[in-house]
Amino acid sequence: MTSEWRGKWALVTGASAGIGQALARELAAHGTNLILTARRLERLEEFAGGMRAKFGVRTEVFAADLAQADAPEKIFAFTQERSLTVELLINNAGFGQYGEVPQVEPQRLLDMVQVNCSAVVHLTRLYLPEMVARRSGDILILASTASFQAVPYISVYAATKAFDLLFAEGLSEEMRQYGIRVCALCPGSTESEFHQVAGQEHLKFAETHRETAEKVARVGLAALAAGKSSVVSGTRNGFGVVMQRLVPRRLVTRLAAGMFRPKNSN
Repeated sequence: MTSEWRGKWALVTGASAGIGQALARELAAHGTNLILTARRLERLEEFAGGMRAKFGVRTEVFAADLAQADAPEKIFAFTQERSLTVELLINNAGFGQYGEVPQVEPQRLLDMVQVNCSAVVHLTRLYLPEMVARRSGDILILASTASFQAVPYISVYAATKAFDLLFAEGLSEEMRQYGIRVCALCPGSTESEFHQVAGQEHLKFAETHRETAEKVARVGLAALAAGKSSVVSGTRNGFGVVMQRLVPRRLVTRLAAGMFRPKNSN
């Protein structure tokens, strides 16, 4: 994996924290130039400066909110204007929201679908034609271990990640004939801002067996380089996914509900 993208440009969404930053750092350490996008410009610029200073790579930053429907077009225009050839697209940006669906603001749920699904499809569609024409290019899509079953109290998030997983696996087969690799990275609980943003930091079971973002990043990039269409990060997480397939889905959903149910819920 270390030399796969040396000297090439990688576009990383959600690059201001967590797994996005870890992916960018891992790539920069092996000579990949970075196009970093997220909502927080100051954090992006600080991180980009650190990558340039430490690893000597070229960096570009573009602040964008993928909850806005036109954000993918703006990101694409930015790279086109600077004649940046994106050889690796990492659709990392995403967020979750804990709670019963009627208790969550409708716009929050719709923004989640926009960021986790629509923006992923849109960005992928924008960059694929050039990859097909070159007969080269790679796409990494952040899914989740929540992709494999319904998860009450993060129902919309789990559904969006199921979409990401199936989209990546299907696209992987479509694009294989053009020499383009597509992989869904499915991490479990990870050390990042995700749980705080989702409002589920109070779930103590989610704090156990967390992987580092750096570990998850290495697993994802290695799987993409190996031509896998999906990968689950962590032996324990992989075992859990296999076991879920052996149990009726309704039972798995009920068990998940017991783990995630708020204490004050009936």
